Amino acid sequence: MKTEGRNAVGELLKTNKPIDKLMIEKGAQGSLAILFAEARKKNIRVQFVDRKVLDKESETRRHQGVIAFTTDYEYFDLDEIIENKKDPENGFIVLCDGIEDVHNLGSILRVAECAGADGVVIPKSGSASVTESVVRISAGAAEHIKVAKVANLNQAIEKLQANGYWVYALEAGGEDIYAENFKGHVALVVGGEDSGVKRLTKEKSDKILSIPLQGRVNSLNASVALGIAAYEVVRNRLGR
Repeated sequence: MKTEGRNAVGELLKTNKPIDKLMIEKGAQGSLAILFAEARKKNIRVQFVDRKVLDKESETRRHQGVIAFTTDYEYFDLDEIIENKKDPENGFIVLCDGIEDVHNLGSILRVAECAGADGVVIPKSGSASVTESVVRISAGAAEHIKVAKVANLNQAIEKLQANGYWVYALEAGGEDIYAENFKGHVALVVGGEDSGVKRLTKEKSDKILSIPLQGRVNSLNASVALGIAAYEVVRNRLGR
């Protein structure tokens, strides 16, 4: 797996994930020199190459002079995310129901990490996976947020409910999100780009919440909707 771009590689270097090598453009200065120094501290092999070599290796065409080579992304187990909450009294998990666009998934990981979520859950089928593009789009957040890939999203919801989570589906036609109390363990379900949250998933959820829309467009982008909802959870828990 390749991680490309200065910010994404910089975030990767802050973790304990194994890195096989860094490929850096010859004549590195500024932030590239800083990345080289950090790699040396961690005894990571660095290879200096011409830009055309990086262009050939790059899958995103936005390598910014550096590519890190790692093993494939290692997903977490849902039980591990549940058991290792940042706040034992206020768990926070995001579930993706049919998010197929890598840009949306990358943005969702970034929102979830910034909002302090414990993890993100994606299904094995009908969903984008964590790829080099997702890591780049997440601006490095994919290196800090735990992602679980499950065989069945609705079974994951049942497991969360059995562990004390209140599961909210973000969908039109539900109750006003601003009237909800988000204290305790919370899971937010965000639906796919076209179909939204699936019918069975909505039925499994404890409540359907909606964001009041004031304009003529009747829906929000999945990652934007999650951003609004996730920070309503944050605001509510901070008592503001």
